[in-house]
Amino acid sequence: MNRKYLYFTVFASGMTTLAVELTASRLLGSVFGTSNLVWASIIGLILIYLTLGYFLGGRWADRRPHIEPFYTILAWGAFSSGIVPFFSRPVLRLAADAFDDLRMGVLIGSFVAVLVLFIIPITLLGTISPYAIRLALDDPQKAGQISGKIYAISTLGSFVGTFIPVIVLIPLIGTTFTFLVFALFLNLVALFGLWRGAGSRAALKWSWMPVLLGLLAILWGRGDIKASYGQIYETESAYNYIQVQEIGEYRYLRLNEGQGIHSVYHPEQLNFQGPWMQVLAAPFFNPAPYELEQVESLAVIGLAAGTISNQATDVFGAIPIDGFEIDPEIIRVGQEFFGMTQPNLNPLPQDGRWGLDHSPRKYSIISIDAYRPPYIPWHLTTREFFQIVYDHMAEDGVLAINVGRAPNDRRLIEGLIETISTLFPSIYVMDIPDTFNSIIYATVQPTLISDLHENFQIYFARTDAHPLLLESLQRAIAFMQPNPCDAQAGQPADGCIVFTDDLAPIEWITNNMILNYVFFGGIEELQ
Repeated sequence: MNRKYLYFTVFASGMTTLAVELTASRLLGSVFGTSNLVWASIIGLILIYLTLGYFLGGRWADRRPHIEPFYTILAWGAFSSGIVPFFSRPVLRLAADAFDDLRMGVLIGSFVAVLVLFIIPITLLGTISPYAIRLALDDPQKAGQISGKIYAISTLGSFVGTFIPVIVLIPLIGTTFTFLVFALFLNLVALFGLWRGAGSRAALKWSWMPVLLGLLAILWGRGDIKASYGQIYETESAYNYIQVQEIGEYRYLRLNEGQGIHSVYHPEQLNFQGPWMQVLAAPFFNPAPYELEQVESLAVIGLAAGTISNQATDVFGAIPIDGFEIDPEIIRVGQEFFGMTQPNLNPLPQDGRWGLDHSPRKYSIISIDAYRPPYIPWHLTTREFFQIVYDHMAEDGVLAINVGRAPNDRRLIEGLIETISTLFPSIYVMDIPDTFNSIIYATVQPTLISDLHENFQIYFARTDAHPLLLESLQRAIAFMQPNPCDAQAGQPADGCIVFTDDLAPIEWITNNMILNYVFFGGIEELQ
């Protein structure tokens, strides 16, 4: 036995195991999203499968401490990981339809079914490290040294397998081919190990495996990940599954599970309702009369495909707009499919917090709409972040942030209002009709709600007022809500806590909102 090749095998197995785990998250993310609940399910079950593999690997190794069964198990682990995307594809498409129709039984069943598909490959790959320790152990006095070395090599492989799929392969060749690349590589490692350790006959016995994987790649490797109505484009980036739908003359940008519409485009009109147009109302919370020319710049954290920047340019003119969008592929899709080509727009492929912190500009409006449904990134909710926002606002600047809520649960809104109010003197919140979204406005200068009313009256009386601006102002007034954290108006709500970089339980609040909504009648309310 060549111990160096054995160590290389352990490295390759560890790399493939983590690559399969991360690629599994992308396989499921296009349908079930990337919430913490999905991640916890994937990581938790894979750890259980690995635990089973460690247990079985130790027993099998003691019973048959030979090269041939070791590499045979590895070959089957590699092969079974390569066929997972093909078996899961019809299940995932069924789940995608169920998600659109909110059929929870089919959805949950599909989720469990796909996760069960990983029990064979991950369990088999989990047997490799304990089996390798048994094969490498020729001196009991070196048991600790050998086992430590093997687990270190396996972990190093896992480290490499963490980055290659996400950074290189998935954006380059997609999820299915990423599974196939790692499966073929590890399968060839196993066959070569069989050939060296047990002879050519042992290797030829399983040589059909890479051939079949290759045929699967040729015949069914390509194809739509989803087959949604009106789909005209889809791709995978390092951050997201990206989908463009065209229904009538409207185009919609959907990401991952597709439950949120992140951008809308129509070649001849800009009124799409939703949260985007409500950013236009933000500067008019300043004292009246507030002129359009006073809006000098805009920052958008969560640019997506440019719906906000399109509307703002049409209403305020060619003001400088910095659009922070962490996914450069979304920027490209916006430019190609959503008319996001305004010369005054500067799209920046950066994390919003980092990008704003390093911006030299002060803005009249800062819009934050960086949801990755159902979560708003926690680092965009803390007092420290809003200090960065405050420091980059003009003297008459206004913040507008899109926040999610459940029908009877406004804790996320309450926490953000309390956090923002530690820096901004005046806070307002409106509920966007027919959605589970609200917009929080915060002004740098002390203001009154009457300022918004006065500005609306001024523009309503003007014959040249932009209709999109008028509707935005009118909706902000009509759907304004009381400030739940205003101590002067009564007892503050229980959710009025300050989020900080040290403690911001955004995921906990959001998970709790989702579970309460699902299990206490929320789904039925939509039907």
